[in-house]
Amino acid sequence: MTTHFYTASSVDGFIATTDHSLDWLLSQDIDEDGPMAYPGFIARVGALAMGASTFEWVMRHEKGRWDYAQPTWVFTHREMSAPEHGDVRFTQDDVRRVHAEMLAAADGKDIWIVGGGDLAGQFADAGLLDEVWLQYAPVTLGAGAPLLPRRLDLELIEVARNRSFLCGRYRVVGAPAP
Repeated sequence: MTTHFYTASSVDGFIATTDHSLDWLLSQDIDEDGPMAYPGFIARVGALAMGASTFEWVMRHEKGRWDYAQPTWVFTHREMSAPEHGDVRFTQDDVRRVHAEMLAAADGKDIWIVGGGDLAGQFADAGLLDEVWLQYAPVTLGAGAPLLPRRLDLELIEVARNRSFLCGRYRVVGAPAP
Protein backbone atom coordinates (compact mmCIF):
# COMPACT_ATOMS: atom_id res chain seq x y z
CA MET A 1 0.00 0.00 0.00
CA THR A 2 1.24 3.40 -0.98
CA THR A 3 0.10 6.84 0.20
CA HIS A 4 -0.06 9.28 -2.74
CA PHE A 5 -0.61 12.98 -3.19
CA TYR A 6 -2.18 12.96 -6.68
CA THR A 7 -3.00 16.43 -7.95
CA ALA A 8 -2.82 18.91 -10.77
CA SER A 9 -0.83 22.11 -10.61
CA SER A 10 -0.43 25.24 -12.63
CA VAL A 11 3.03 25.61 -14.12
CA ASP A 12 3.78 28.22 -11.45
CA GLY A 13 2.95 25.81 -8.62
CA PHE A 14 -0.63 26.46 -7.52
CA ILE A 15 -3.37 23.84 -7.09
CA ALA A 16 -6.27 26.30 -6.82
CA THR A 17 -6.92 30.01 -7.21
CA THR A 18 -7.09 32.32 -4.20
CA ASP A 19 -10.87 31.70 -4.07
CA HIS A 20 -10.39 27.87 -4.27
CA SER A 21 -11.54 27.64 -7.90
CA LEU A 22 -10.46 24.85 -10.22
CA ASP A 23 -12.09 26.28 -13.34
CA TRP A 24 -8.62 26.82 -14.82
CA LEU A 25 -8.00 23.06 -14.55
CA LEU A 26 -11.35 21.78 -15.79
CA SER A 27 -10.99 23.67 -19.07
CA GLN A 28 -7.71 21.91 -19.98
CA ASP A 29 -7.29 19.13 -22.54
CA ILE A 30 -6.46 15.72 -20.99
CA ASP A 31 -7.07 12.15 -22.17
CA GLU A 32 -8.91 10.33 -19.36
CA ASP A 33 -7.61 7.04 -20.77
CA GLY A 34 -4.09 8.40 -21.27
CA PRO A 35 -0.95 8.03 -19.19
CA MET A 36 -1.18 8.87 -15.50
CA ALA A 37 -4.85 9.87 -15.83
CA TYR A 38 -7.38 9.81 -13.02
CA PRO A 39 -9.42 6.67 -13.92
CA GLY A 40 -6.37 4.39 -13.80
CA PHE A 41 -5.18 6.01 -10.59
CA ILE A 42 -8.47 5.89 -8.65
CA ALA A 43 -8.96 2.19 -9.43
CA ARG A 44 -6.02 1.44 -7.10
CA VAL A 45 -7.27 3.62 -4.22
CA GLY A 46 -8.97 2.18 -1.13
CA ALA A 47 -9.22 5.27 1.13
CA LEU A 48 -9.05 9.05 0.76
CA ALA A 49 -8.07 12.05 2.87
CA MET A 50 -8.98 15.63 2.06
CA GLY A 51 -9.15 19.03 3.67
CA ALA A 52 -12.32 20.98 4.32
CA SER A 53 -11.89 23.31 1.32
CA THR A 54 -11.49 20.36 -1.05
CA PHE A 55 -14.55 18.64 0.44
CA GLU A 56 -16.62 21.81 0.05
CA TRP A 57 -15.44 22.23 -3.55
CA VAL A 58 -16.38 18.63 -4.39
CA MET A 59 -19.82 19.08 -2.84
CA ARG A 60 -20.42 22.33 -4.76
CA HIS A 61 -19.00 21.01 -8.03
CA GLU A 62 -20.99 17.76 -7.81
CA LYS A 63 -24.10 19.60 -6.57
CA GLY A 64 -24.19 17.63 -3.31
CA ARG A 65 -23.63 14.23 -4.95
CA TRP A 66 -20.82 12.09 -3.53
CA ASP A 67 -19.21 9.88 -6.17
CA TYR A 68 -16.42 8.26 -4.15
CA ALA A 69 -16.98 4.64 -3.14
CA GLN A 70 -13.96 4.67 -0.83
CA PRO A 71 -14.11 5.74 2.82
CA THR A 72 -13.00 9.36 3.08
CA TRP A 73 -11.55 11.30 6.00
CA VAL A 74 -12.11 15.07 5.90
CA PHE A 75 -9.70 17.05 8.07
CA THR A 76 -11.55 20.07 9.44
CA HIS A 77 -11.97 22.25 12.52
CA ARG A 78 -15.49 23.37 11.66
CA GLU A 79 -18.90 21.77 11.59
CA MET A 80 -19.72 20.16 8.26
CA SER A 81 -22.50 17.95 6.95
CA ALA A 82 -21.83 14.55 5.43
CA PRO A 83 -23.39 13.69 2.08
CA GLU A 84 -26.48 11.51 2.10
CA HIS A 85 -24.63 8.58 0.54
CA GLY A 86 -21.03 7.55 1.04
CA ASP A 87 -18.62 6.94 3.88
CA VAL A 88 -17.36 10.39 4.92
CA ARG A 89 -15.72 10.85 8.31
CA PHE A 90 -14.83 14.26 9.73
CA THR A 91 -11.76 14.47 11.92
CA GLN A 92 -9.52 16.88 13.79
CA ASP A 93 -7.09 14.13 14.78
CA ASP A 94 -3.40 13.93 13.99
CA VAL A 95 -2.61 12.48 10.55
CA ARG A 96 -0.66 9.60 12.15
CA ARG A 97 -3.71 8.21 13.92
CA VAL A 98 -6.00 8.75 10.95
CA HIS A 99 -3.47 7.16 8.57
CA ALA A 100 -3.59 3.95 10.62
CA GLU A 101 -7.40 3.93 10.31
CA MET A 102 -7.12 4.59 6.58
CA LEU A 103 -4.69 1.71 6.08
CA ALA A 104 -7.13 -0.67 7.77
CA ALA A 105 -10.08 0.64 5.75
CA ALA A 106 -8.17 0.58 2.42
CA ASP A 107 -8.02 -3.22 2.60
CA GLY A 108 -4.71 -3.58 0.78
CA LYS A 109 -5.28 -0.72 -1.68
CA ASP A 110 -3.52 2.66 -1.83
CA ILE A 111 -4.35 5.87 0.02
CA TRP A 112 -4.95 9.15 -1.79
CA ILE A 113 -4.39 12.55 -0.25
CA VAL A 114 -6.90 14.28 -2.52
CA GLY A 115 -6.44 17.97 -2.17
CA GLY A 116 -4.67 20.53 -0.14
CA GLY A 117 -0.93 20.90 -0.29
CA ASP A 118 -0.80 21.63 3.42
CA LEU A 119 -2.62 18.38 4.27
CA ALA A 120 -0.26 16.41 1.99
CA GLY A 121 2.59 18.21 3.73
CA GLN A 122 1.33 17.11 7.14
CA PHE A 123 1.42 13.50 5.95
CA ALA A 124 4.94 14.09 4.58
CA ASP A 125 6.07 15.69 7.86
CA ALA A 126 4.91 12.54 9.67
CA GLY A 127 6.82 10.32 7.21
CA LEU A 128 3.56 8.94 5.79
CA LEU A 129 3.63 10.27 2.21
CA ASP A 130 5.23 7.87 -0.27
CA GLU A 131 4.60 9.46 -3.68
CA VAL A 132 3.61 12.73 -5.31
CA TRP A 133 1.86 12.53 -8.70
CA LEU A 134 1.69 15.87 -10.52
CA GLN A 135 -0.16 16.79 -13.66
CA TYR A 136 1.14 20.21 -14.73
CA ALA A 137 -1.52 22.14 -16.64
CA PRO A 138 -0.39 24.62 -19.30
CA VAL A 139 -1.51 27.68 -17.33
CA THR A 140 -0.11 30.09 -14.77
CA LEU A 141 -2.24 31.51 -11.95
CA GLY A 142 0.11 34.04 -10.35
CA ALA A 143 -1.28 33.32 -6.88
CA GLY A 144 -3.41 30.78 -5.06
CA ALA A 145 -3.09 27.66 -2.95
CA PRO A 146 0.51 26.42 -3.20
CA LEU A 147 1.25 22.90 -4.39
CA LEU A 148 3.21 21.90 -1.28
CA PRO A 149 3.95 24.71 1.19
CA ARG A 150 7.13 23.10 2.51
CA ARG A 151 10.34 21.64 1.18
CA LEU A 152 10.51 17.96 0.26
CA ASP A 153 13.20 16.01 -1.53
CA LEU A 154 11.69 14.00 -4.36
CA GLU A 155 13.00 11.43 -6.84
CA LEU A 156 11.44 11.37 -10.32
CA ILE A 157 10.34 7.80 -11.09
CA GLU A 158 7.98 8.29 -14.05
CA VAL A 159 7.21 10.98 -16.60
CA ALA A 160 4.58 11.18 -19.35
CA ARG A 161 2.74 13.59 -21.58
CA ASN A 162 -1.03 13.46 -21.56
CA ARG A 163 -2.20 15.83 -24.28
CA SER A 164 -1.61 19.29 -22.78
CA PHE A 165 -0.34 18.01 -19.44
CA LEU A 166 3.20 17.21 -18.34
CA CYS A 167 2.82 14.38 -15.81
CA GLY A 168 5.37 13.30 -13.26
CA ARG A 169 5.41 10.71 -10.50
CA TYR A 170 7.88 11.24 -7.70
CA ARG A 171 8.99 9.16 -4.72
CA VAL A 172 9.26 11.14 -1.50
CA VAL A 173 12.89 10.83 -0.43
CA GLY A 174 12.45 12.90 2.70
CA ALA A 175 12.03 16.25 4.28
CA PRO A 176 15.33 18.03 4.81
CA ALA A 177 16.29 18.96 8.35
CA PRO A 178 15.30 22.54 9.24
